Amino acid sequence: MKKITIALDGFSSTGKSTLAKQIAKELGYVYVDTGAMYRGITYYAMQHQLVSEQYLDKEGLIAQLPQIKLQFKFNPALGFAEMYVNEVNIEQAIRTIEVSRLVSKIAEISEVRAKLVEQQQQMGKDKGIVMDGRDIGTIVFPDAELKIFMTASSKTRAQRRFEELVEKGQHVSFEEVLQNVEERDYIDTHRADSPLVKAHDAIEIDNSVMTKQEQFDVVMDLVQQKLYN
Repeated sequence: MKKITIALDGFSSTGKSTLAKQIAKELGYVYVDTGAMYRGITYYAMQHQLVSEQYLDKEGLIAQLPQIKLQFKFNPALGFAEMYVNEVNIEQAIRTIEVSRLVSKIAEISEVRAKLVEQQQQMGKDKGIVMDGRDIGTIVFPDAELKIFMTASSKTRAQRRFEELVEKGQHVSFEEVLQNVEERDYIDTHRADSPLVKAHDAIEIDNSVMTKQEQFDVVMDLVQQKLYN
């Protein structure tokens, strides 16, 4: 059977990563969470006092990019790959609201995007990959055989994110999460370099009222069409 490239783009908290993991597992494909890569850079910048809500040392971060080593290492106990920065597992650390508040600011930096896009394209050179993010179908893999663009209402996405954070023991309010979702939407769609847009040949899926299984079934039907046509 031929292998294809599957690109999942869309707004934050639309369940892209969950869906991408499901698809990759079903097909035996490699899964890459590009959001985790941007979160990894953000976490590094936070740890080195290069970024805060009031401050961004852009030139300082750019100067340190060559020494930031990002890796995905598969965890068989969890069934998916975790993010490492300079050999340190930061999978849980990058999923906090604090990182979420700053990640779009870091993702705006052209030099950061160039570094990560190059790595992402290298990861997908042999196809058989499912990658999710903001610019996968437009910048990273413009020739991907299947492009999905996921969306949902901001309140629906904030509620999902809020429940996820609470389940992990984080102390946040729904209003705080909603504000973060809406701010990230604005930054992602208005940045000068690789803004979040739907690729002209992407298939849009609004999952506001869809279950995870319904969403998976819809996308797998699309995958089968690409694999056998």
